[in-house]
Order: sequence, then structure tokens, then C-alpha cells
Amino acid sequence: MLIRKAYKFELMPNDEQSLAMRQYAGCCRVVYNKALAWQNEQYQADNTFKFSYSKIANLLPQWKTELAWLKDAPSQTLQQALKNLESSFRNFFAKRADFPKFKKKGISDSFRFPQGFKIEQHNNRIFLPKLGWLRYRNSREMLGTPKNITITQKCGKWYASIQTEREVEQTEHTATSMVGVDVGITRFATLSTGQVFEAVNSFKQKQTRLARYQRALSRKVKFSSHWKKQKGKITQLHSTIANIRQDYLHKTTSTISQNHAMIVIEDLQVSNMSKRAKGTIQTKGRNVKAKSGLNRSILDQGWFEFRRQLEYKQAWAGGEVLAVNPRNTSRKCPCCKHVAKENRLTQAKFECVECGYADNADLVGAINILAAGHAVLARGVTVQQDRTVKREPTEGIRKSSREPVGIPAL
Repeated sequence: MLIRKAYKFELMPNDEQSLAMRQYAGCCRVVYNKALAWQNEQYQADNTFKFSYSKIANLLPQWKTELAWLKDAPSQTLQQALKNLESSFRNFFAKRADFPKFKKKGISDSFRFPQGFKIEQHNNRIFLPKLGWLRYRNSREMLGTPKNITITQKCGKWYASIQTEREVEQTEHTATSMVGVDVGITRFATLSTGQVFEAVNSFKQKQTRLARYQRALSRKVKFSSHWKKQKGKITQLHSTIANIRQDYLHKTTSTISQNHAMIVIEDLQVSNMSKRAKGTIQTKGRNVKAKSGLNRSILDQGWFEFRRQLEYKQAWAGGEVLAVNPRNTSRKCPCCKHVAKENRLTQAKFECVECGYADNADLVGAINILAAGHAVLARGVTVQQDRTVKREPTEGIRKSSREPVGIPAL
């Protein structure tokens, strides 16, 4: 089995190397934006015109003549920027992403070297074309053959993401159990075995501080030195929020994956669940403030990332992840199979109106998810086609009168 894995390390460049990396990232951004603008112009002139990497790559020498400073950047990084645009169009036409957008300065600055780099783990240094040797924080051992390296900037620091490949034997999972997982807001995850993972709510923890930072930013002169310093504080805080969430997700998914061979989860459509309820001028939205708080809490949990990590960790360990239809998993009694919305009137309590069975609502949902997984396996179907949106009761959301502008950092 071929395993592709990325290792991310913090770089420690000198001032000259930092300046050069910012220039390379800017060159790649300009090439990407020029290619996207050229593609839009060609499509407006001819609706049948399709994106072609070879055609745009032939324009690269002309752009280097017009903009002489593009020659300072390695050619392979500029070509890789065009390939990234090609991938963006491919994902758009496959309905996996939105239409490609123009890149802005200072946001997700990055460039990639598909070849020509060297790594010396014993000396804690990396060689990059035109940059020379750079020191990096060797925090873990890297396994496999390096295929490419991507340099990114985040919160004023530079990072190197090294993608590796290695062949391993297909192994069977050490565990033999099957478990159902119910995700929520009050409790992040509840297993059918009764194990509970509490919600970390990283955005909610830092919400007051983020609001204070944003109010301070609004009082400063835009683009002044104090404004830039305050903007950096907000960016760093968003990064902290994302790191807390990512760390908790990795710990949770690793614990579940190591102890269970088959994991059954709900096939949730998170993007549909977190849509705005503002409405239009003709049709006003209902419960807009409550829905806004619910959307913020949903995005704060990271359900999609939770499922993604479970899937690849189970694939590496020899286990499986099964996604089932979430319909009525919180309303169905696991004892008598009676389905009614009156069975769950609150966030935490479940009580069947037919047989009187009572238990925690999240645990009941996990048990029903496990039963749905057994039913799907019995029919020989992997994922059900009919999907519905699972809704959480709004009473579990604590409303705040002081809410900062923006959404949780992803």
C-alpha cells in the first residue's frame, strides 16, 4: 500500500533568505493572477475556450520579458503556480470547489519546489534552489521518499511542508470492535460504548479577547504601524484557535482509530448546516441571531476535518469508516424503534413516548448510528444516497451580547 504523508517543519532563514522567499511568493502570486485574468479574457471572447496549461505556460517567457523581476524567482515555482491554477479549474468543473479567485498579497503566500531540493535530517537543514541551505526545527523523524516541498508563510514565520511516499504492507487492524460516533456541539463526540469526548470550543475560549483586539483595531489609523501590529495580534490569535482545534481533533481521532476497526459516523453536510438564515429583501430570515450562533458553534467543532482524519487514519491502520444517513438518529428509540420528534425535547435528554426508555440523547444517537451501520453492511451498501440535514436544538447555544465580527478560524 502506498502512503503519502506530509511533514511540516518551521524554517529559520536569515534576513536575506526571508526577503528572497517573500519575493518568490510574490512572483508566484503575480503569475497566478495574470494567468487567471488571461483565462477569463479568452473565455469572454470565446465561450468554448478551455483552460490549457501548455498554452499558458508558453506565455511565461513573454511575461518574464515584460516584468524583468519575474526572472529572479526559480522557473519551477512559477510553473507550479500555473499547475495549481489548472488544479483549481479541474476541481471547479468537478464541483469540488468554487471558481478560482485572485490571490491577495500577504494571504496564503506560498511556492513549491517539485525538484532540486535536498534534505539533511542529521544536520537539521534543507537546501532550496537559489536560496541555499536553510536551518529548520527538526521536530520529528521523516519517513519515506521526499517528492516535493512547499514553502508557506503564516503569522510572520516560514514553514516547509515535505510530501513523502513510502510502500508499506497492508495490515489488519489490531482491534475487532465496531462503534458508532455521534457528533454534537455540547459534546463533541459520543461513542456507542458510552465514551464521551467533551467539546474544546477553541473559538469560544478566545472570543472575548478576539472582540477586544478587533475593537482596538477599529480605533487605529488604517495601514499605520500600530494598525499593522494590532492586525498581527488578531492573525496570531486566529492561528492559536486553529492550532488548539487541530491538536484536539488529532488526539481524538487517534484514540478512536486505535481502539476500533470499524467506525460508523453520520454523513453530515456541514456546508448546508452552517448556511446563513439572513434571507433576502423580499423574504426575511427567521431566528437570524440564533442561527448565527449555531453556525459559529458548528464551525468551531470541525466536523468535516474530524471525518477526514478518521478516514485516512483508518486506511493506514487497516480499518474502515462507514458514513450513514443521519435521518432520525436522534428521534428513534433504540429499544422499541419508535420514531417521534417528541422523544427528544431537550438537548441532553431522550425519553421515548411509546415505551418510556430514557437515556442521554447523544448516547442514543450513537447507538442508532451503530445500528444503521449494521443495516447498511447487511444490505451491502457503503453510503446511502438520500441525505438529510441533521439539526441541533438551538437551546444548547449560549447567546452572547458581545459577539466579535468574523467566523472561527479554520
